[in-house]
Amino acid sequence: MTGALKGIKILDFSRALAGPYCTMLLADMGAEVLKVEAPGSGDDSRAWGPPFIEGESSYFLSINRNKKSISLNLKSKDAKTIINKLIAKSDVLLETNRPGAMDRLGLDYESVKKINPKIIYCSISGFGQTGPYRERPGFDQVLQGMGGIMGITGEPGGPPIKVGVAVTDIATGMFAAIGIVTALFHRERTGEGQMVDASMLDGQVSWLTYQGGRYLASGQVPEKVGSGHPLIVPYQAFKAKDAYINIAVGNDNLWKKFCEATGLQNIADDPKFATNAQRVKNRNEVVEIISKVIAAKNMNEWLDILDKGGVPCGPIYTIDRIFADPQVIARNMLVEIDHPKCGKIKVTGAPIKFSKTPAEIKTPPPLLGQHNEEVLKELGFSGDDVGKFKAEKTI
Repeated sequence: MTGALKGIKILDFSRALAGPYCTMLLADMGAEVLKVEAPGSGDDSRAWGPPFIEGESSYFLSINRNKKSISLNLKSKDAKTIINKLIAKSDVLLETNRPGAMDRLGLDYESVKKINPKIIYCSISGFGQTGPYRERPGFDQVLQGMGGIMGITGEPGGPPIKVGVAVTDIATGMFAAIGIVTALFHRERTGEGQMVDASMLDGQVSWLTYQGGRYLASGQVPEKVGSGHPLIVPYQAFKAKDAYINIAVGNDNLWKKFCEATGLQNIADDPKFATNAQRVKNRNEVVEIISKVIAAKNMNEWLDILDKGGVPCGPIYTIDRIFADPQVIARNMLVEIDHPKCGKIKVTGAPIKFSKTPAEIKTPPPLLGQHNEEVLKELGFSGDDVGKFKAEKTI
């Protein structure tokens, strides 16, 4: 069995998080990804730390498995020849530069498709290739705010809160991967290549879903509700005697089960609380009642009681506990691989499971320029050529 994308060659000019996350997903599914990096420094994230493992950034290691690396000075006189040969052999080109940067290098979509008309050319940027903000730099901190996520995250009356991972980058990487696979499917049917334009702002606006729908339907701006849900009650974190626990009462049938499990049968059919709509309307009152009950027992006691009662619930893990969880381990979401410099390292597993074409983690994140000679010789360059490229600092 091999990955579904085996044989697809991706020329990856991306750096940091959104693009590398995208190509990691595609590489896990079998695509051959060649990461083009600046000599000497490489991907920005190679310097992000600590922690480092034997000088290698844990950040970089977390999102660059299953790839090859070539270090190439794109402004050198021979780089154009090398890149053109790579473009001719590639199915996909991915870049994350600010709009206009690839044009100045002669690597914009119109130039690239003259070399390879069937190529899928994906550009990831903060604000997209069109519109008044197109040339602005895009960073997750900025886009979490402008995309609306920070405006609905945090406690009522409190400051805006950023999500603890770079969700705008990761979401954009996922949307870009979907776009690339869709474009490849279209090419399979028609023979046509095309450009894919994925923006961080677009991704976050798309993620607003029901919160955006609330505003568009009512004209009312959603307010922050902390760990709670604006349209479902109780559906939030509650403080047990020793730790917080998440409780998700997603419908009125679960409400009755919850009340029975917690000894709150006296309010189960109370007109103020019997339906979700009424519980949302009387949120503060019902949450206060529930909070007092939950505070009387330890988290593990409640997990056992609620689980047996058929009520969705769960602990709020710190990251060390996530990676010790038996379900995470059973689903192969923690994988150990051998790295040529760091020794054995652990990385997160592939999140999508396939019955016929399983995703695989075959190779560790590459060292900077690790595959220079291999790639160049595959393109037909001689050993003397490679030596010349090194001497002239092309690679």
